[in-house]
Amino acid sequence: MTSVADQLDKVIQKTARIIELCNALQEENDLLKLENQSLKVALDTFKGKHSELEEKLRVTKIAKSIEGTSEKSLDIKQKINDFVREIDKNIALLKK
Repeated sequence: MTSVADQLDKVIQKTARIIELCNALQEENDLLKLENQSLKVALDTFKGKHSELEEKLRVTKIAKSIEGTSEKSLDIKQKINDFVREIDKNIALLKK
């Protein structure tokens, strides 16, 4: 049989080991909390950039649609001017 002193030593050793493990886990937990916090900051930054890029994309789409419209309207105006000139020529020929 083991003596009470030996049993007490074992309990003390196991308690010391548990305390070491607890401290190690606490340190790991603190590191994970810091990493989590930095990842949240990075996520917020990326969300902000994402919102900015979505806004730029929306503005670009609007600008392209307006740009296309102005090109079409210029093309239509040019065709109308060509038709008017052709009509004027025909009227001038009819008057002769």
